[in-house]
Amino acid sequence: MRSLLATAIILSLAACSGPAPPRPEAAAHQGGWAIAPEGELNQFFDCLDENGVTLIAAHRGGPSSNFPENAIETFEKTLAEAPAILEVDVATSSDGVPYLMHDETLDRTTTGSGPSDALPFKDLRALKLEDPFGRPTAFAPPSFADALSWANGRTILEIDFKRSTRYEDVIAEINRQDAVHRVILIAYTLAQAERLHRLAPEAMISLSLSTQSDLNRTVAAGVPLDRLLGFTGVDDPKPRLFSILESQDVEVIFGTLGGEDSIDGRIEASGDDSAYAAIAALGADIIATDQPIAAHKALASGGRAAASGQCGITRS
Repeated sequence: MRSLLATAIILSLAACSGPAPPRPEAAAHQGGWAIAPEGELNQFFDCLDENGVTLIAAHRGGPSSNFPENAIETFEKTLAEAPAILEVDVATSSDGVPYLMHDETLDRTTTGSGPSDALPFKDLRALKLEDPFGRPTAFAPPSFADALSWANGRTILEIDFKRSTRYEDVIAEINRQDAVHRVILIAYTLAQAERLHRLAPEAMISLSLSTQSDLNRTVAAGVPLDRLLGFTGVDDPKPRLFSILESQDVEVIFGTLGGEDSIDGRIEASGDDSAYAAIAALGADIIATDQPIAAHKALASGGRAAASGQCGITRS
């Protein structure tokens, strides 16, 4: 049944064509969502699984018109509409301050230019972040320390390490803020996962996994299953792999992100958000997306979204 459903999703997305229909702006509401699990993160994810909940991970925090990526103000906007993990990118300034920035240069996302690790943090703070359409905003790049402090009691940060950033510096700040159970560390290779686990043995690690053999090698390398989330790619849902990971109590992350040719892009072009709920039904525990608000609404319509008061998730 899951294989048939996966095929149906893939065929329906492939059939999407033509210009995207206009999408109304989400209506603002008072208050917002918070993800503040008690205890270890693996227990939080077990609770979600027991309740049939699929969670959203907002790629780069969920940027949109007038709200740039990797900005605390954007995080606040996302959480006003959806209970979401926030994926963030951590670069390092020339004077050794970890701060939020995706690119190796400042040109695309700020009013500055040049390498993202060439300026001291005080100069980076003088820049303005630009939204996805290249428009300057009033917001400045935040330090990782400020973002982590802001997230306390609000959500979980999923941390993507940029090449200018040392694992040790980020983990030192996580430890300083006693935040190990409210972060997820991203690894793209088994060697990275091994190193992160040695440096932060209590932390949850998101690792790219494609096969049972990948999972076996990870366990043999000493990364425990209860510290692992499996990132399963961005191309097509893989129900068999989802099932293998589920049987080992490893949370499944599937990405719909990636621009116009991504699943997010095809869903937006089709005007039919129900594919998010169909992907959740295949066994995805977390959907990493560039469209967190639309994805959450689709999950809610499909009975897969978190409810306030569930597993440490609240809405005020």
